Amino acid sequence: MTEDSRTARLRGRVVEGVRLIFMALLGAVGYQLGAARIDANDRNTVLYVFLGAACGYVLGGVFGRLTLEAVSGLERELHRRPAAQIAGGVVGLIVGLIIAVLLSVPLVFLPTFYGWPSAFFLFIVLGSLGTRVGQDKHEDIFALVGMKPRVSARATGDLHVLDTSALIDGRVADLVETGFISGTLLVHEGVLRELQAIADSSDPQRRTRGRRGLDVLVELQKSPLVQIQLVEEAGVVDVDAALVRLARESGASLITIDHNLALVAEALRVPVAQVNTLASRFRTPVSAGDELQVRLVREGRDAGQAVGYLDDGTMVVVEEATEAIGSQVGVRVRNVIQTTTGRMIFATLGATAPAAS
Repeated sequence: MTEDSRTARLRGRVVEGVRLIFMALLGAVGYQLGAARIDANDRNTVLYVFLGAACGYVLGGVFGRLTLEAVSGLERELHRRPAAQIAGGVVGLIVGLIIAVLLSVPLVFLPTFYGWPSAFFLFIVLGSLGTRVGQDKHEDIFALVGMKPRVSARATGDLHVLDTSALIDGRVADLVETGFISGTLLVHEGVLRELQAIADSSDPQRRTRGRRGLDVLVELQKSPLVQIQLVEEAGVVDVDAALVRLARESGASLITIDHNLALVAEALRVPVAQVNTLASRFRTPVSAGDELQVRLVREGRDAGQAVGYLDDGTMVVVEEATEAIGSQVGVRVRNVIQTTTGRMIFATLGATAPAAS
């Protein structure tokens, strides 16, 4: 049985439980009404019980669904908040209720019509205020008793889940250093296993990439701008699915350069920070007709094409320029294509003559 089916069955039981309670209560009310009639008899009493139970069945279904929505909303809110913040709210609630009790003592001497509503108002206001203050100041509350709350994977604030590809790419460290990314970085243990497997590969290129990812992780741990939180989860086979689930449950954004993983996360309404997309947004804008200087380094895929690169890594494909390979040339932009991994510029040789190599 899947998790969704178990959840649906549990929700159905909650609704049916509330419905049964309403049927029992209104059935009892019907019995009392039927027995109180002057012409009461067994047939009338049974009819009243039936009518009361029928009303309870309808009203119980309505109130059961409302109760389920309220409980689900509270569950989502508690799931989103860290344990330290919940504990701080409980402490604040207790303190608020104690203050309300002390302030309610003078109200005992007032007439019942004024005293009880005033006391009820104090309990509601001070209880709610204590809860809010306790949640907002939970770190200070723990500091008073010499405790420091542990950072949770479900902590609120700037939360980011790191993908293996983002660590191997390495630019996430630059984003952290410049302050574009801050807060808590969640690293799933499956990502560590993948990095270790790549670093231990027999392929020299894969081994270099894996070690670069581990070096980036060590660099992030030394940064004062972020806090690394290792998330342990046993029995994980599909690491990508685990990362999307972790980001969804903790309310974090997923940092990746894997386009397919980003599409899956976006389909599940998980915020995605694609490093490639962010980098492309900060590249110098180029449009058709602009003139650029580029060094051609190799032949292109089609005949006559030569390829060069701008300082930001953008590929420039120049038509009819194979003779200028190895030279710095002036080109005129003909077309700019945005791809999932960046942009490509197609150009032709400009009026500027090739510069000396």
